[in-house]
Amino acid sequence: MSLEFNKIAAAVLTAGVSFSVFGLVGQFLVSPHKLHEAAIATPAAAAAPAAAASAAPAIEPIAPLLAAANADNGRALAGRLCASCHNFAQGGPNGVGPNLYGVVGGPHAHAQGFNYSAGMRALHDKTWDYEALNAFLLKPAQAVSGTRMAFAGINSAAQRADVIAYLRSLDTNPKPLP
Repeated sequence: MSLEFNKIAAAVLTAGVSFSVFGLVGQFLVSPHKLHEAAIATPAAAAAPAAAASAAPAIEPIAPLLAAANADNGRALAGRLCASCHNFAQGGPNGVGPNLYGVVGGPHAHAQGFNYSAGMRALHDKTWDYEALNAFLLKPAQAVSGTRMAFAGINSAAQRADVIAYLRSLDTNPKPLP
């Protein structure tokens, strides 16, 4: 029995020595690059991105682009980007997101019966004007804190103008352009 124990102990020690030797040879052959800065941001370093975010350029005004916006292009974009969650038909049901018929000029959290996030409900007294829609379509999470809308946004100002022109057309009395 002691001979078997010696064989097992020798195998474990041999494996440990072998792994150590292979590790040293591997480090010699492949020299890892040491990082000059921490890979994980600490709370003290997190303040710098916040300062950079506040220095970010303002959103391009949408009003000048609305005059040349194409509602048909906006319909196609909304169909591709928004229709999986939103309905655009007058009196249509809410989906994962609220029905967007009549959203332009209406209040935030406008669709009856939809369970809006607290951030959106807090803005109910504000209307969805053209600039508010522009900011929301650019970066929803930044425009409305705590929104449940998991959409990255539309980077192109011309495409945002097209979508807003389409949303404007979804009303019996479309709001005048600025």
